[in-house]
Amino acid sequence: MLSGVQSEAQETRADELNARIKKQKSRANFSVTDTVYIDLLNELAREIRFYDTDSLLNLSKRALEYSKKAEYARGQSVAYLRQGDYFSDKGERDAAINNFTKALVLAKNLDDSALTLRIINNLATEYAYNGDYAKSLNHYLEGVEMAELKGEKEMLSILNENIAGLYESQEDHEQALVFYQKAKKLNDELGDDINSAMTMSNLASLYADMGKLDYAMFNVNRSISIFEKHRVMDWLAYAYETKGKVYLEQDKYQWALYWYRQGELLHEDLDDDRGKIDLYNGMAKAYLGKGIDSLSQRYAMQAFDISNDIKFPEGTRECAYTLYLVNKKNGNFQKALAFHEIYEEIAETLHRLENKKSLTLLKTRSEYDQQKQELIEANEQALARQRGLIYAAIIVLIIFAIITFFIKRAEKIQKKLNAELQAKKEILEEHEAALVDSNETKTKLFSIIGHDLRGPIGSLQGLLQMFSDGEMTKDEFFQFIPKLKKDVDHIYFTLNNLLSWGNSQMNGATVKPSVFALESLVDDNINLLSELAKSKSIKIVSELAGNTLIWSDSNQIDIVIRNLISNALKFTPENGMITIKARENNDLWEVSVRDTGVGMDKVTIEKLFKKNSNISTYGTNNEKGTGLGLSLCKEMVEKNGGSIWVESVLRKGSTFFFTLPKAEDKYSQAS
Repeated sequence: MLSGVQSEAQETRADELNARIKKQKSRANFSVTDTVYIDLLNELAREIRFYDTDSLLNLSKRALEYSKKAEYARGQSVAYLRQGDYFSDKGERDAAINNFTKALVLAKNLDDSALTLRIINNLATEYAYNGDYAKSLNHYLEGVEMAELKGEKEMLSILNENIAGLYESQEDHEQALVFYQKAKKLNDELGDDINSAMTMSNLASLYADMGKLDYAMFNVNRSISIFEKHRVMDWLAYAYETKGKVYLEQDKYQWALYWYRQGELLHEDLDDDRGKIDLYNGMAKAYLGKGIDSLSQRYAMQAFDISNDIKFPEGTRECAYTLYLVNKKNGNFQKALAFHEIYEEIAETLHRLENKKSLTLLKTRSEYDQQKQELIEANEQALARQRGLIYAAIIVLIIFAIITFFIKRAEKIQKKLNAELQAKKEILEEHEAALVDSNETKTKLFSIIGHDLRGPIGSLQGLLQMFSDGEMTKDEFFQFIPKLKKDVDHIYFTLNNLLSWGNSQMNGATVKPSVFALESLVDDNINLLSELAKSKSIKIVSELAGNTLIWSDSNQIDIVIRNLISNALKFTPENGMITIKARENNDLWEVSVRDTGVGMDKVTIEKLFKKNSNISTYGTNNEKGTGLGLSLCKEMVEKNGGSIWVESVLRKGSTFFFTLPKAEDKYSQAS
């Protein structure tokens, strides 16, 4: 659960605020533009957030209206913050981000660090709810830097805890634990029971995911006692749900349901849809474990519908997987497969490249900062020892020559230590750069494998498992044969490209040029892809002459030709035409592959061949693609001394051009 600012016992605090508002309004000289009155409205709006969302919106609108009349900038900022909370809870992401951004601009102009940090935290949290962890992390880091500078330890604890939540979402449990421990240390320094209990609840959930159930139970029990003592009802509901999760991990379904129901009872008085998602999904899993499938289906669908209503992708993903298990168990294979595909699609989105890259870079930077700090501390300790020697020499000897000797000696050691620190810093920076390059290659490979291979392979595995378990008849299985063939063809084509690209990136594949006839290579690939062309009634015509001799690596150019023709087939509708030509251009052959397909706009063309570009779209018959093919073509053509480009017109078609050296000149040089 992402952390917010500490709350008190809601009923008592809300009653107190209502009494103060009533007293303020009874004053003889009362005005709605009184800043004290505006602050009370904003405070009451915050207090009832999880109990009466409609009143929250009404109060924040009134506070904003009166603040504008009074030209009270702080009141406006807090009112926008409260409205952002309302839209966040309703899943209206754009409206929430818009209000938080307005609040942030006003708070920064006021130079109010405490208010600014609360808004930055809420804005970052909103991006996290939307699955955009890269943007979320940027805002959290901005907040961490400001909190450290201003000495705001409470917000620094909350920000570190929410960064831990991002790593937990990416299933990097060890790194999440590092940031939770930072938050716990800050809470211990502050001596704040409620913030400590919030951290312990989140730690309990993490330990449950890690399988450390004793640690999980210890932390959740301590947090429950604190929340019950202070009557922090929204977090108490979350703690009950976490305790149910711990019992669920132990397969103690009856005890899990007991604690889930305690949380469900509290939610009857709470207006917190986001908090209900994990609760209901956990209950669905517990009922599934007990074999009560009807209740499992009902609770999972309730959680799934809430997640969709408030546009919470993490919740939708987890609920989709539970619904997949329920429907699979009940023999509803079509529904099971549909929910499994939803789960895979959202999981791929939440683990997309930019999220992983940002979190990996932060992890690297944290490790680098830790090593740098250790070196600095070692240097300071060494310098302290040297100063001690100097002071001892002054006291004992009181001789100018000996004092001078120790000073020079200390300076020499200091310079040596600084030189060692600088050398180690440079080594760390080189390692960091190498790690970034390695991560870029690795994450791109994993992105392609996850996006284009995991889905079809997962579907194939699921169908084969159902068939082998006897959950699906032979006739039902045969109905999926056309889809399986299409998926296997896609996997085969993708693996060929992936292996070629991976070999090029990781092993530095060398070019082995030789003389070969381009027309033969083109004819082989036309025959290879003829079945796909026939299925779409597309005619492929080669107009190459019989003397198109090339001096290049034939294996690499074979990959280029196959990818370009396959790409043209993908984006050409039925009854279209693909034409391959070649013309002489000085010492080069200029080859073109022209289609009558859908074409591309200028924006797509500009991105097509850029480094790290990974454009992947569906063809006219929903054919899948990795976005890797054109990157591979560019690398192969350029390694063989040529260049590649494209010309395209929307709804009329595209023509891909590439050049390759003629055989005559190159061959004569070689001989």
